[in-house]
Amino acid sequence: MSKYVITISREYGSGGRPIGNKLGEALGVGCYDKSIIAMAAEKSGLSPGYIERSEENVPSNFLLNFKYSTSAFSGAGLDSISYYDTPTNDKMFLSQSAAIREIAARESCIIIGRCADYVLRDEPGLVRVFIRAEKEDRLQRAIEDYDLPRKNAEAQLKRIDKSRANYYRYYTNRAWGGIEHTDLVINSSFTGTDGAVDIIKTMLQAKGLL
Repeated sequence: MSKYVITISREYGSGGRPIGNKLGEALGVGCYDKSIIAMAAEKSGLSPGYIERSEENVPSNFLLNFKYSTSAFSGAGLDSISYYDTPTNDKMFLSQSAAIREIAARESCIIIGRCADYVLRDEPGLVRVFIRAEKEDRLQRAIEDYDLPRKNAEAQLKRIDKSRANYYRYYTNRAWGGIEHTDLVINSSFTGTDGAVDIIKTMLQAKGLL
């Protein structure tokens, strides 16, 4: 069995996190999501609370620094001199990217969100998955799992998806969920959690990674 890394990007309310967790259990590998925050905090000196509150928020200078960000972050490191003059949001991205690379270098794993498909784009054995779902199912999940009133759920779906798309574009210069940078798109409304897990396992087998 070869080492592999599965990255999961997902629409809000599509069940991407439960799918990742269940897939990790089925494969016997770690699924990294919130734990990356603690690693990034240690590397950057930023507080875990700040990182969690600021995740997926595009800096206010988004338009001005767009070209700067996409070129600078492709190979920037935490030990570079320029890092210390880097805006705080960008330090957060760099520290999370360093944590993601560290995890991927040592083990087969699953990583949820955080532009991991881009950060690990040169990683052998990379499988990039995007989870989507029908709007009504996403609304229902937001209401039931995240305790959102129905009148607020639709606005929350739009807000978080827009935030994720802008954040992804800012740091990668790519379209979030673009098929040219995705190996597998799953509609969890059709597959459910177990079906999505089975499909991803089949993908790994087809690539000779299991």
